[in-house]
Amino acid sequence: MDELTKLGLEIQHVELGEVIVKGTVSADQKKTIAGVLQPLGFELLSDRRERLVEDIKHAVLKLVYETDLEHNAPKKVSTFIAKEVGQEYHSLSTLFSSIENITLEQYIIMQKIERVKELLKYHELTLNEISYKLGYSSVQHLSNQFRQVTGMTASAFKKMVQNTRKPIDEVT
Repeated sequence: MDELTKLGLEIQHVELGEVIVKGTVSADQKKTIAGVLQPLGFELLSDRRERLVEDIKHAVLKLVYETDLEHNAPKKVSTFIAKEVGQEYHSLSTLFSSIENITLEQYIIMQKIERVKELLKYHELTLNEISYKLGYSSVQHLSNQFRQVTGMTASAFKKMVQNTRKPIDEVT
């Protein structure tokens, strides 16, 4: 926020991920703001459609990383996302595809597979436990998706990751 004030912008309201400034921001100011935010790990989203896509991504991440899908899985992922974003799923899916150039379903699958990789790499969960944790109907379903996305089996990935880690007594 200090960075924006230094640019001569009058800040009216700040909320997680959103800053409202007084007056109109010119195209040149937007470029300058984007240049200031980018090294800090942020990006300028001025378009309503871009903000909706970010909201969709946050809903997917919440679903994959925060929701206990083993015990509290939503009946439909589409219903979960629509409820989180507050709009009809079909229009969200269409918008997402037009902005991101992949389908929302593909994005969800990619996020789930990244989570699977993380769980295989850092935790001692079995593939069976991971499949239920992430709401897959079976280990076979998870294995098929994993192979389609990564080009290798989950078991091969797990072995590869284990082989790259040193035993604690060999770490120097």
